[in-house]
Amino acid sequence: MDFLTFQTFISPLMLVIFYYIGAILIPLLLWFFSHKKYESVKNIVWKRLNFKHKTLFIFSFTMMILFMQLFWRMMFEFLIAYMQIHEALVG
Repeated sequence: MDFLTFQTFISPLMLVIFYYIGAILIPLLLWFFSHKKYESVKNIVWKRLNFKHKTLFIFSFTMMILFMQLFWRMMFEFLIAYMQIHEALVG
């Protein structure tokens, strides 16, 4: 009952599990849905780009994924730290 009324928090172990699920699934789903939805546009545009622009696009996409992973990690670290602070004050 305490869990349903938010008297107790989800354990940090659950947050770590959700972190890894999201860290793996979000980039895969992003790639899958963008690849599936914009296949015809991608083929037309990709053929017209030169090597420099293709390299820049791949670099930008990679950096976007890395920053997303960094933000995802920082968000979960904040939640775990918040729970530890709450536990130290209450417990």
